[in-house]
Amino acid sequence: MEFTLKEIADACGGKLFLENGKKHDTCVASVVIDSRKVEPGGVFLATVGEKVDGHRFISQVYGTGAVLAVTQKTPEQVQRETGVDCTGWGSYVLVEDTLQALKDIAEAYRRKVGIPIVGITGSVGKTSTKEFIAGVLAEKFNVLKTEGNFNNEIGVPLTLLRIRPEHEVAVVEMGISDFGEMHRLSKMVRPNVCVMTNIGQCHLENLKTRDGILKAKSEIFDFMAEDGEICLNGEDDKLGSITEVKGRKPHFFGLGGNPAEEVRAGQIRSHGLWGSDAVLELGSICTPGETKTADRMGDDSAKAEGIMAGQMKIHVPLPGAHMVLNAAAAACVARLFGLSAEEIAAGIEKIQPVSGRNNLIRLEKYTLIDDCYNANPASMRAAIDLLAMADTGKVAILGDMFELGENSDALHAGVGEYAAAAGIDTILCVGENAIHMFDAAVDRAEETKHIAHFPTRDALLQALEKEREEYIPEGCTVLIKASHGMEFGKILEFLKACGTK
Repeated sequence: MEFTLKEIADACGGKLFLENGKKHDTCVASVVIDSRKVEPGGVFLATVGEKVDGHRFISQVYGTGAVLAVTQKTPEQVQRETGVDCTGWGSYVLVEDTLQALKDIAEAYRRKVGIPIVGITGSVGKTSTKEFIAGVLAEKFNVLKTEGNFNNEIGVPLTLLRIRPEHEVAVVEMGISDFGEMHRLSKMVRPNVCVMTNIGQCHLENLKTRDGILKAKSEIFDFMAEDGEICLNGEDDKLGSITEVKGRKPHFFGLGGNPAEEVRAGQIRSHGLWGSDAVLELGSICTPGETKTADRMGDDSAKAEGIMAGQMKIHVPLPGAHMVLNAAAAACVARLFGLSAEEIAAGIEKIQPVSGRNNLIRLEKYTLIDDCYNANPASMRAAIDLLAMADTGKVAILGDMFELGENSDALHAGVGEYAAAAGIDTILCVGENAIHMFDAAVDRAEETKHIAHFPTRDALLQALEKEREEYIPEGCTVLIKASHGMEFGKILEFLKACGTK
């Protein structure tokens, strides 16, 4: 990791207490906040959570090879509060706030490693875009990317601290829910390339309006590298209005809806749930002197397919036009890193779905669209559009969306109306707020549809246990989507079990 005990103490302004025989310049292997993940030579940073105080485990981690603990409590204090014997503590750094120390250490480490970092933010599609960008860049570089939902003020520093000498590029997802958070994330990440996917209706409870969301997300530019590059979704009206940031003109990507788009995907041919073909135009971001796609083909087949110089055919293996847009975003970033057209196309074709995000699960009795990681109005509509592509019966299990502020009722109603208008055969609305989805869906439905409301997730599960085939007929396609706090993963697991019997 090339980070020493002294550097860690200096980074977080803590007081270093060295165990006998230990040296200031001892290098550490890793920094973690989960005592179960401590490895030999590692650092354990003890945090205080809602249910668990990590300080209880400091005595244990030395036995698993930790060379340092970062703590906001003295051994005497921990022993007094918990009754845990702390006489065997090894080296430790005492700080005022271990969560702040985590951010300080990550910021210092990021400056030390110095590799280029792509920072990704936006209201919808951050994770999918991250997967596309990381997957395409991996055609040329050793890439570190954000794993899981590590996109907040704890996850981002932990991601930065996973960078190792072999990594050449990092792709870091950055998520927020309030003003100031992105400023702090940007201070740690110091992105070389800033990517913004869109400005949608999420976290309105704190950010109030789309203009508020744009302002909060734009804090990503606060600590952008001096020679940093900006890639924005040209299809988004708010992002499309950005003409300059710190003297840098943004690069726009999109589907052809904005003349400013340098990278655009068109001629989209959908294969339903199994992806899309498209023609990708790389525009002015093309590396100077590169031979264009039509020239490489050496015959008239490119022109016959409507493909001109500077364009190339791509296959996006994930369904929906928004995935084609993600491919365009990845191509935009990849060109800034010098990838060839062939490398970009190859990387896009290898993209795999992420669990909980438009992940297709084909079972014996039906197909599931696992999109239960999170939800807001824009991502709900995108998921409904995806379900509408199915050439089978269509079932939508839609749950509450959180943090929508004073317009929550209307936004839930909008989703219900959208689902009914999209031709979904069965709409199952789950949760306290989802009653507004249900009411709007009933009002909007023009044909006979099965529309039902369940006050809780468990109420739906009980109904499915008794009458599953009534709600989910064999051979259909089922969308499962709600905010993360609804724990729709339990519905997913239930249907997975039933679908293979």
